[in-house]
Parts: sequence; C-alpha cells; structure tokens
Amino acid sequence: MFVTVDMSRLTVAAPVDKMEQILRICSDMGCVHIEEYGNFEDGIGVGQAIDSTDANSVSTLLTKVRGANAHYSPDNIKGPKSVSEIQKMINSGFEEIVDHGLAFADAVRDAEAEIDSKGDQLAVLRRIEPLNIPLDLLTSTGRLEVYVSESAKSKTLYNTIIQEMGKDVEVHAESNVIAIACLSKHATDVQLILNSQSARAIQVPSGVGSPSEVISSLTKEIGKLMITVEENSALGDAWVATHGRDLVIMEEYLTREDAIFTAPTLCAVSKQAFAIDAWVPTENASEVKSALSSFASHVEVEEHVDDHHHAEDEGHHHSSPPIALDNGVISEPFEMLVDLVGRPKYGTFDPTVMMMMTFPLIYGMILGDWGYGLIILMLAKWLGSKPFAVDPIAKSGITILTWMGAWCIIWGIIFAEGFGFIWDGSAGASGPTIGIIAEFYTWTYNTFHVPETVGILTGLTGLHMPFHRAVDGYGLQEYLLLSIYIGVLHLFSGFIIGLVNVYKAHGFAAAYFEKGSWILILIGGFMQCRNMVSGYNELFEFQIWTALLLIGIVSLIIGLAIFEKFGWIGGLIMGPIETFGLLANTLSYLRIMAVGVAGVKIAEVSITMGWDLMWSGDIISFIIGLILFTFIQIFALALGLLSPSIHAIRLHFVEWMGKFYDGSGVIFNPLGGRTLHAERESQSTGQ
Repeated sequence: MFVTVDMSRLTVAAPVDKMEQILRICSDMGCVHIEEYGNFEDGIGVGQAIDSTDANSVSTLLTKVRGANAHYSPDNIKGPKSVSEIQKMINSGFEEIVDHGLAFADAVRDAEAEIDSKGDQLAVLRRIEPLNIPLDLLTSTGRLEVYVSESAKSKTLYNTIIQEMGKDVEVHAESNVIAIACLSKHATDVQLILNSQSARAIQVPSGVGSPSEVISSLTKEIGKLMITVEENSALGDAWVATHGRDLVIMEEYLTREDAIFTAPTLCAVSKQAFAIDAWVPTENASEVKSALSSFASHVEVEEHVDDHHHAEDEGHHHSSPPIALDNGVISEPFEMLVDLVGRPKYGTFDPTVMMMMTFPLIYGMILGDWGYGLIILMLAKWLGSKPFAVDPIAKSGITILTWMGAWCIIWGIIFAEGFGFIWDGSAGASGPTIGIIAEFYTWTYNTFHVPETVGILTGLTGLHMPFHRAVDGYGLQEYLLLSIYIGVLHLFSGFIIGLVNVYKAHGFAAAYFEKGSWILILIGGFMQCRNMVSGYNELFEFQIWTALLLIGIVSLIIGLAIFEKFGWIGGLIMGPIETFGLLANTLSYLRIMAVGVAGVKIAEVSITMGWDLMWSGDIISFIIGLILFTFIQIFALALGLLSPSIHAIRLHFVEWMGKFYDGSGVIFNPLGGRTLHAERESQSTGQ
C-alpha cells in the first residue's frame, strides 16, 4: 500500500514460429510489461510487426472503429463483453456496420465543409454586392486586368485614379468597394495607387451573374446542405444509440489485438529464435512462468533486488522496473494526483494514501463552508450519473471531488459556516437563528475543550467549536496557528519518508546527513520561533532548540558537501541559504489561513450587498439584492472550487513531495493494456 509493487524480471526465449502464441499468452495474463530491445548485435535485431491476414484485418477495422469513436464519442455503461461475444460480432459483419456509421459521419463532414466553403463565398459576395456588376466582368482576362478592393476612402481613391489615369481605366465605386479595370500595361500604376490608399484586395469568387443572383443561389444550396447535415446527423445518432456500446468495446479489444501483432518490434529476434525481456509483479511471477513454460524453450523469473547504492559504488547500471501501485478501492482514485508529478521511483514511498487523507483535509480547511460542500457533493453525484463517468480517469476525479465536498462540510460544521453565513446563533452570527442549530453549537462550545497542557504547549487555549476563523479574537489566531501546525507536521512527515527512502537506497549515513539534518533544523527552528512567539525566550536566546538547529545546519553542510557533491565551499554557502528555504516552505502553509479568510470575506460581500438589501423593505430592493446575492454566491463557489484546489495541490506537490519524492518511475504498462470493456480471454482459451 505504501510502497510500489515488487517486480520480477522475466526472460523468455523460444523459436520464432511460437512468437505470436507466446505474445498472446502474455496479453491474456495482463501483467507482462515488455521492455523494448535495444542491444543490437550481429544476427540479432528488433523484430517486425506480424504481417498476416488477421493482423491486416485487425488494423483496418481498428482504424475504422477509432474514426467512428472520434466522431460519435460513444459510451459503454452496460459493462464489458467476453472475447467470444466480440469475435462473434466481428464474424457477423461488424465492419459493414461500422462502414454504415462512417458513411453518415462522412456525409455530415462533407456537407459541413461545403457549407463553410459556400459561407466564405457568401461573405465575399455580400461585400461586393453594392457594385452590382456580374462576376464574370470582375475577372481578369488575357488583355484586361480587373482589381476589386475595399477601402474606407473609396471616394478619394476613385477621384485619384480618375485624375491620374483618366480614360486609361474603367472605375466603379459603391459604398466602400471599388472595381478598377485597366489594360495590362497600366496594372503596376493601379496597384501603386491602391497601396498608397491602404486598400484591401478582395478575391472575387468565380461565377456567372450578378452578386445578388449568386447569393440567392448559394443560400438555397446551403439550405439543402443543412438539411443533409440534419438528416445524416439524425441517422448517425440513431446508429450510435444502437451500436455505440459495441464501438467502445471493439476499440479496446482491437487495440489489444493490434498490440500483440506489433509487439515483435519490442523483442530481440534472430532467424530461428526470439527473446523477450519483461517485468511482472512478483506475486504473478509463478503463474506467468507456468503459463509460458509449455511453449517457450527458456523461461526465467528473477525477483528484482533494489541495490541501487551498491550498483553506483561498483559502477554498474541496472534498469529500473516499471512502477505499479497497490492501493485499495478507497485510495486508488488518488493515484491520479500522484501521477500528475510522475510515478514514484521503484522501492520508494507511494504517497497515495497520505494524499487521500491530507489533500481533501487541507482543501476543506481552506473553503470550510458546509453549504458549498453540499453543492460540491451534489455536483459530484450529478457528474457520476453521466455516461462518461465509467472512464477510470473521470471516475477518479469524481471520487476526489466527493472527498473534497465531504471535508468541506466537516470543516464548515466546525466553523459554523454555510453559504457565507455564521450559523451558531452567537451575537456575531449572520445566519438565520435556528434553535436546534444554536443549541447544538452552545453544547459543542461548552463541551469540547483543548486539554490545558496541550493548550499551553500550542497556544490554542482559546480554541472552541465553533470558532470564527475570520474574526480577530474569536478564532482568527487559532486558524493561523492551525495552519502553521499542519504545515510543520506535513513537512515533518515528508522528511521522515525521505529519510526512509534514502536509508533504503544509500544507507544510514546518507539518510542522516541528507534528510535527518532537515528534521533537526525543522524541529529546532520551529521550537525556537514558537518559544519566542509564546514569550518564553528571545528569538536569538540560546536554548536546547538552538543547539538542535545548529547541529542540523552543520549536518546539512556536510551532507551537501559530501553526499550531494557540492564541495565544502558549496556546502558552506548553500547550507544556511537552504535553511531559509525551509522557513519559506513552512510559512507557505499560511496560505491556508490567508485564502480561507479571503473566501469568507467574499461570501460576506454577498450578505452585505445582496442578502441585507433583499430585506430592506421594497420589491425593487428585493430583486436587486437577490440578483447580487446569487451572482456573488456563484462567484464565491466557483472561486472556492478553483483557488483552494490550486493551493492545496501546491502545498502537496511543491512543499511536501519536494522533501522525499522522485517521480522518475516508468508506469507499468502490461501488454494488452487495461481491461474495462472487453474481458480478457481465459488462460485455458489462450492456450
């Protein structure tokens, strides 16, 4: 759960005539990640894609299915089909069915292209329509040059040409359009005059008759084309309603088949034999070996041992396994956030579960309004009812959104905030007074207290439920302190994870100097500042925490100089500078408080400008107030979806993951890809 999946190296060798059969078994197993062969030797090279009747038919049908899917964007909400059902569809003439759908799509595309082309002609014709000159007379001939241009100074241009060229040209000007006909020998002079007046040339479309007549004809043609679009769109919609599910299923199945036929390009191949270099999850290794042993002359599985630091010491290079993550149903959707910064390096910490807990918590702490949280939950529920919600990426995003809404409600209850109102019934409350809610918060305020010892240590003696996070003296200070404490704990967990990662890769000494030094600096520096803020000590007064801070800085300098290869001068310079960088990282968590308070104030604007105005007495004020209240609430909700998300993501990706995360891992991509719409063939069928 907290580390990447253990991988084993798989090496397979077999006669060339067994290649397709073995690749199909690997695809059916769904857990074999083939490494691309790149060590070229005499007599051994990269294989070529399988050229057979089946391969060609799969490629042809896949191209058509992808084209249909790109045009119609169908969905499958009824679940997968078996391989036997899919093959039956193919044998029953599925390609002809796809051709029918593509015919409708092609008819729509062709008609729309014609509409666009004729629309461009219409736009030009309407510009030259004031001239009322037949189009064939506006076209240059062998001896006569005709120029049609548009200019805001058409009258001035007309007079200039008449004065300078007289009878050598024929000029006609209407509105902002001017047409000039001249012999070829005067063409240069006419162009110079047009350029001097910044006239814009008009490319006259070909045709016969006046612009008005051609406009009328084109309008009728466009009308007919629009009917063609409507008819074929309706036929296409009816077609995809019947066959859309099969299209989605077929694309997944054919993509898997095409991967089998093109997989030889990843293998090492000679005239008689071929070899596969691959990775499989260790838990599947024995099963894969058993399935392949009946067909391959050599199958070897070796569990990967991550001895990275030893390999560096000996100067050897070992390729790193691809990365598969092992998370439960609840935490798996948050892998999408992890993948935004790359897969973790093999054998290191998988932060998915941590992000599942901390990302929505921090988001909810920033937005902290149960009313907005309810809307976010309803939005997630609505999105989940849409056909696209079956897609794994969309499904993960909706799940994350649900968690965000839930934590927003939790913090909103703690803050007693809903739709910008304060609901605790106190003197400073802005929401309607509802007895049961006021009684609930009276009970929580009197019942839940921070233990005295904890309150003295943290400065949170005034923390109650609810607390008004945007009001000085009623929770603002506690909100600020909570932001800092969450930041320190978040960073501390990041350094601990980094310490474990470095220890596993390079040993205790490297772990202490590279990450342990930061832990000492964080603890020492935080406690030094905390004691100063609490009034126990002056900022620069020497205490045990000062010693811890200095030891951490010295350790950091040594780590930078030796383990990070900065050298002693670089370590002495960068050590103190990097220490201030940690201070910036810690203070960055103040954005929780800052953005949260800003959101509260924006919501308050909707109350003071809209809600209060609604109840000022007259109907006009009520309408204006309702409009303002609704608009500002929508704006606050939209900002609440966007801004807290960005800041919560930054705190994780930059401040936290920067302390331990190496996103250089390659995603585990087994031959045949994922199984979502087309079930894999059983092992017995595959054999």
